[in-house]
Amino acid sequence: MTGPIGTPRGGGICVIGGGLAGITAAIRLADLGHPVTLLESRPELGGATYSFRRDGLTVDTGQHVFLRCYQAYRGLLDRLGTTAGTDLQPRFAVPVLLPGRPPHLLARRRLPAPAHLLPALAGYRLLNPVERFAAARACAALRHVDPDAPPTDQLAFGDWLTAHGQSRRAQHRLWDLITVAALNLPSSRASLALAARVFRTGLLESADAGDIGRPLVPLVDLHAVAARRVLDRLGARVHLRTRVRGIHPEATGYRVAVDGGEIAADAVVLAVPHHVAATLVPPAAAPDAGEWHRLGAAPIVNVHLRYARRVTRLTMAAAVESPAQWIFDRSAPDAGDEQHLVVSLSAADAEIDRPAAELVDTQRRALAELFPAARHTPVRDAFVSREPRATFRQAPGTRAYRPAPTTRLPGLVLAGAWTDTGWPDTMEGAVRSGRQAADILARQLVSRPRHHTEAAR
Repeated sequence: MTGPIGTPRGGGICVIGGGLAGITAAIRLADLGHPVTLLESRPELGGATYSFRRDGLTVDTGQHVFLRCYQAYRGLLDRLGTTAGTDLQPRFAVPVLLPGRPPHLLARRRLPAPAHLLPALAGYRLLNPVERFAAARACAALRHVDPDAPPTDQLAFGDWLTAHGQSRRAQHRLWDLITVAALNLPSSRASLALAARVFRTGLLESADAGDIGRPLVPLVDLHAVAARRVLDRLGARVHLRTRVRGIHPEATGYRVAVDGGEIAADAVVLAVPHHVAATLVPPAAAPDAGEWHRLGAAPIVNVHLRYARRVTRLTMAAAVESPAQWIFDRSAPDAGDEQHLVVSLSAADAEIDRPAAELVDTQRRALAELFPAARHTPVRDAFVSREPRATFRQAPGTRAYRPAPTTRLPGLVLAGAWTDTGWPDTMEGAVRSGRQAADILARQLVSRPRHHTEAAR
């Protein structure tokens, strides 16, 4: 079902927002037998993980990857039946490119953690021997940083790295490879707590946790189409192109105002970005919602280059000391000799407002320095996709502004990667938040809380 809602529909749970958090909450609640109505303002489900059409191609707006340790996200893929549409490395291995040098493969060994990374650090040719030894010592120290301790979130990861003997070059050539991609900020401006979560969980505590997975099919097929199929099978109502204008508590539930009508619901999951949630949540539910703007926003820019012929055999690589960052081969299976490379630029404050032609020219020259074959290969098409609010700004001190899933009104819960999951703003964080919000709401409905008007007093 799509389009506006003309008449009120009563009962059940209203999930507002069709991103990964909303999809997860809706499926989980429907699995528990609750009637669910999912409202999404866009033409498709998927939230930030969406695709668009261009010249016969289905193109992802952002190049999303996941790690083996993303247990909740991988569980969602299993539930959607789309795991086969992804590729998960048998072991962590990333070609690292430096202009003028052959690729260096940064890969783990088949050893128990943390020894699995020691050979990779010891042989990392982009650092000198002193820097490699210092990096190994910093990894050992990072295993003892508690990401859940409140003081940890007040510190910048870059300051911690400097205090642990990491040179500026080591931070750029090693630590930022992960920090910029995972936190959408360089180490110098990222929260130590969130960085510790990434490195400890993804790389240091389990040997295979950091193995990288990537989609082989468009994100619209991986998430949106499959989620709609599952929700339809469960009997959930899905309304696309439906913008919510307000949430109003009533004695026996909530009234959700939308363009063209309203919905009466027993309970609500609010699973939208924080700047939207702050305008929708009733003041009685979250008096501190005015502080959510302090989470800010960090952009990501993707530059797409379609070469007439293949310029590299690498399917994924990271670049240092280059305008490029992470490079992905997203060529269609039937593309023939053509190669579609995407340069994903995180922490893209300097790039978000630059003209597309300038961004394309910069990345064409950057890839020509990294891949000699690109120097004389024609580019058949080039374009740019931008996400000004790709993540919240995961800087020191932001955890204080990330709300818990519960609100002061029973029957109204929050979901989204920006809520206080303890995880960065990632697909894993989004799915975890949706699952947690659904479980809390299910328990609240069983306990039959007081009327909202009474609880708000």
